[in-house]
Amino acid sequence: MRIILATDGTKQSEAAIEITRALNLNAGDEIQVISVVDMALPLSIDIYAGYQPSTEEIESAVKENAEKILETTGNKLRAIFAEKNITVVTELLTGSPESRIVEKAEEISADLIIVGSHGYNRWERLLLGSVSDSVIHHAPCSVLVVRSK
Repeated sequence: MRIILATDGTKQSEAAIEITRALNLNAGDEIQVISVVDMALPLSIDIYAGYQPSTEEIESAVKENAEKILETTGNKLRAIFAEKNITVVTELLTGSPESRIVEKAEEISADLIIVGSHGYNRWERLLLGSVSDSVIHHAPCSVLVVRSK
């Protein structure tokens, strides 16, 4: 079984790790932990604001944070499945999270995608969008959406 666990380091992602622990995985199964950095940030320019960091600095900081999240999540899963011979790999992707998660699932012929849900109400979802909702509708495989308590 090939599983993609998408993480952004939030409590919802922690809940997804805990659900993964409950799965009946066997030797040879693979968990691919991914984090997607979306650098489509609207930057405003204010000549009175003084120094503003360059986009390279922002992108570097965001990627560094995502790498730490991936390392932490990968290590947790390796510890959980240490005795089962489950392969855990991590990968940092860039772009639109909903698109990149689906593309990765297609690329590796995933059997399951696990994502956390932020639990937005309908207005928040309208304004902010929902990665999990988009993944559900476009994924080539089953999707497990995990809510935190």
